Amino acid sequence: MAPRVLISDKLSDAAVQIFRDRGIEVDFQPDLGKDKDKLAEVIGQYDGLAIRSATKVTEKILAAATNLKVIGRAGIGVDNVDKEAASKKGVIVMNTPFGNMITTAEHAIAMMFAVARQIPEASGSTHAGKWEKSKFMGVELTGKTLGVIGAGNIGGIVCDRARGLKMKVVAYDPFLGQEKADKMGVEKVELEELLKRADFITLHVPLTDTTKNILSRENLQKTKKGVRIINCARGGLVDEQALADLLTSGHVAGAAFDVFAEEPAKENPLFNLPNVVCTPHLGAATTEAQENVALQVAEQMADYLLTGAVTNALNMPSVTAEEAKVMGPWIKLADHLGAFIGQMTDEPIQAINILYDGTVSNMNLAALNCSVIAGIMKRANPDVNMVSAPVIAAERGIKISITNQAKSGAFDGYIKVTVVTNKRERSIAGTVFSDGKPRFIQIKGINIDAEVGAHMLYTTNEDVPGIIGTLGMTMGENGVNIANFTLGRSAAKGEAIALLYVDDVVPADVIAKLEKTGLFQQIKPLEFDVA
Repeated sequence: MAPRVLISDKLSDAAVQIFRDRGIEVDFQPDLGKDKDKLAEVIGQYDGLAIRSATKVTEKILAAATNLKVIGRAGIGVDNVDKEAASKKGVIVMNTPFGNMITTAEHAIAMMFAVARQIPEASGSTHAGKWEKSKFMGVELTGKTLGVIGAGNIGGIVCDRARGLKMKVVAYDPFLGQEKADKMGVEKVELEELLKRADFITLHVPLTDTTKNILSRENLQKTKKGVRIINCARGGLVDEQALADLLTSGHVAGAAFDVFAEEPAKENPLFNLPNVVCTPHLGAATTEAQENVALQVAEQMADYLLTGAVTNALNMPSVTAEEAKVMGPWIKLADHLGAFIGQMTDEPIQAINILYDGTVSNMNLAALNCSVIAGIMKRANPDVNMVSAPVIAAERGIKISITNQAKSGAFDGYIKVTVVTNKRERSIAGTVFSDGKPRFIQIKGINIDAEVGAHMLYTTNEDVPGIIGTLGMTMGENGVNIANFTLGRSAAKGEAIALLYVDDVVPADVIAKLEKTGLFQQIKPLEFDVA
């Protein structure tokens, strides 16, 4: 059955056609996002939801989204999506951070020109029939120092454009390396240095606990007298009241803001101040950008629903289509390893330790981690998936540790998972053979070679004669067909294990018969999703 996608905001016809061309059923209702009750009523029918900013995906909407797998936001900001509720529900939230990079960067440059030459005020004055030529004395950008806070995708484009305008560019970004800064032709500085030197300051960072109020009153007071501040990134990065005070005092010569702490901004301390340019969050408002993000979100959602490829997800590691092809068997193995331990462990889990050896250590480990954790937690919550599992694990205080190492043994690559409880440690390792099939290769430190089946039976016992006969005879007498039988032991007459791959679920009465023999320390039926 083809996946179904609901588009509840305005999206281009070309984006709708992308879904249809990929074989996805599309319901295009561009005004539905405004009717939250109707949206809640119908959302359970869909695998995907494509939105812009009008649709509010609340916890209530998500509770009704019984089949939803992915939400795609055509644009960067996802303030209209309850990401925490989506993650707990196991729904991937995607955005399109690169579709409007140029548009937003160009808007920042335009705002810088506007505030440098007081263009909006001069235009208004001229429209009013005044000719106040001497009132609007501006400054050139050539030769001035531009301070860029955040030199990532958009900030990097602004740096490039500013250098084209013959500006000196200094950049503050904790993640900007010296080699990259040299390649960009900018001077990497600390924030204090930027504040002292910049004639213009432009912000291009997300709003986080670290960046909130990065231009606080204290930092604004450290700026060079006559500085001009441009913010086309996110509201809340600048103390707006403090900036208004410094504009009034003359310390700050001008400001240009496209974003505000509260939006829609009906009132703001910056409004109606001289040489303050304000626009209503127009950074991405160009025909090209709107088309780009619409096409991108359609491609991303289609890729995920059809191939499992994850791009630009905010609550799930990205997995490219190419990675998905190679990693598919390893992701399945990771899930099987987690599922084995999850079904074997009754007490609360304190820690999960994951070891990646050889070829697998160079793969997308974040995605593999999510699969392991999901596999472990499915027993307690059958609805858990790769999105929700890490959230649930964090809520339970489970510590996750990762180790990766070069090839250390006979296998080109393998994964080993160890779970720690207050009573014991339990471990299992597995690999993927050349045929693409996952295999268990070690349990409790005992080497084995077991194919993974939908229905399995795991036993532990002392290494004594009669175990194989007892298992085989009991299964046969009760109509349970054995597809594969794997044995392993720590040493002669030491601890031994058996792993049976059977065609059907082992009935409870058969388990009881095995227990009555007194030969087994542990007997555990296991189920795996091998589809």
